[in-house]
Amino acid sequence: MGHRLTRITTRTGDAGETGLGDGSRVPKDSARIAALGDVDELNSVIGLLLAESDVPDDVRTALTGIQHDLFDLGGELSVPGHAGMRSDGVERLEHMIETYNADLPPLKEFILPGGTRPAALAHLARTVCRRAERVVIAAARAAEVSQPARVYLNRLSDLLFILARVLNRRAQRDDVLWVKGRAG
Repeated sequence: MGHRLTRITTRTGDAGETGLGDGSRVPKDSARIAALGDVDELNSVIGLLLAESDVPDDVRTALTGIQHDLFDLGGELSVPGHAGMRSDGVERLEHMIETYNADLPPLKEFILPGGTRPAALAHLARTVCRRAERVVIAAARAAEVSQPARVYLNRLSDLLFILARVLNRRAQRDDVLWVKGRAG
């Protein structure tokens, strides 16, 4: 990449359009740009989770790899016709889901986002991931988005839910159970 980002303020987007990786220009409110923004936000929320000092090393390694995958997904979204995601990324997530979920007790109730701060941030990342998935699916209606990219976000939201539970458990905190009809 060299020195591609030497000028951050270019003024080329002042009229409400932005450039894609192939040089074409699209409105800033297009489905593709919305999807790119939501994937970027998801990556940022995962970065916020990684800023916590008490994230276990194995979870930290997994989340750092996911951040790189999300950057690849952003690359796919920013270059029409480019497929940056591969099915092996989905397979890695599925393996992590099986591995991390194996040691968790089965759920008998719904859980609320919370517990420890890292777990709450993992839940926040999960909700942003679900939104990103919805927006990527909408963008795929207008332009090609690879199947692995769409499936990756679906599996990632599952993994983030599981990681929230793992983070609570490793901090010796219980999941926060939802109690039907409980007020205040």
